[in-house]
Amino acid sequence: MSRIGRKPIEVPAGVDVKIEAGNVVTVKGALGTMTQALHKDMIIKKEGNELIVERPSEMKEHKALHGLTRTLLSNMVEGVTKGFSKTLDINGVGYRAAKAGKTLTLNLGYSHPITFEEADGLTIEVPNANQIIVKGTDKQKVGQLAAEIRSKRPPEPYLGKGVKYSDERIRRKAGKAGK
Repeated sequence: MSRIGRKPIEVPAGVDVKIEAGNVVTVKGALGTMTQALHKDMIIKKEGNELIVERPSEMKEHKALHGLTRTLLSNMVEGVTKGFSKTLDINGVGYRAAKAGKTLTLNLGYSHPITFEEADGLTIEVPNANQIIVKGTDKQKVGQLAAEIRSKRPPEPYLGKGVKYSDERIRRKAGKAGK
């Protein structure tokens, strides 16, 4: 049995969970509301202040969906209570980020600046010119926006210049060997 799938999800006080027909789950909390349609075969029950996910059979597909469904529900509950964030660091001479209104502008050594707009449910913070924080309630959207920002100038292995996650380690390479 799935070790992740069989764990119950603790629903904190102040979080309202509704399970509708077709496994459409709505979670409402302090930071907002999230709705997601989960796989129709999975059995989702609310018992007291816990959510329990069960699978209908031992088929390979149901085993795979068991842990996934539980994790998606857990992320929804965590998102509306605490939220998610990703921190990006910018390294390089002249590389910097600035925010004006809801627009993030990046200068990453190209001939033009790169701009990103804040999507609904996501906020971008720039505490200093070399750091970007992406926050939101949906873990998938936060990770996607952070990955799109990083993809504009991924870190290179020789000098470490580029945009990287704050917890990412860059494997450095030696340069050319001299005579």
